[in-house]
Amino acid sequence: MSKEKSKHEDVYEPKPTAESTPVDGEQANVNAERDALQSQLAEAESKASEYKDGWARSQAEFQNYRKRIERDNELTYANMKGDIIKKVLPALDDLERALQNRPADDSWASGIELIARKLQNILEGEGVKRIEAKGATFDPNFHEAITHEPSDEVESEHVIDVVQNGYMLGERVIRPALVRVAQ
Repeated sequence: MSKEKSKHEDVYEPKPTAESTPVDGEQANVNAERDALQSQLAEAESKASEYKDGWARSQAEFQNYRKRIERDNELTYANMKGDIIKKVLPALDDLERALQNRPADDSWASGIELIARKLQNILEGEGVKRIEAKGATFDPNFHEAITHEPSDEVESEHVIDVVQNGYMLGERVIRPALVRVAQ
């Protein structure tokens, strides 16, 4: 029996207690692993925040780009429209000059007057306005002076007469009015 007892005694190992060294080593490993995971989480969160900021900046840049393209397209459209209207204005001027010297009660002249009115209505429908200049103060933004004349009837630096009508498309001058200005 003593032999059997000695066999069992050799096999018997004491169980480690909570205060023993191997548990401290495991706790240190768990703490180190937790710290590593927390640092990875913090790094991942900072990268996610950085990517989100970059995405938001890209979205804002794209919105600005789209607005700039729309504004450029509108400006191009307005310029093209203004160029076409500028080419039509001499024909309207010729019709108006013809109507100034028309004979009374002539049906042919009435037809010309109707055509001129239709053309003016089309231009007004497109946003073209005539620059009213006669009697107004001379403004180089809207008027082009072809002569300076002394006048008793009109104040100095005011428009005496309009030689050629000027037109605006919206707020943009398509063609300034050619005017005679009082000295």
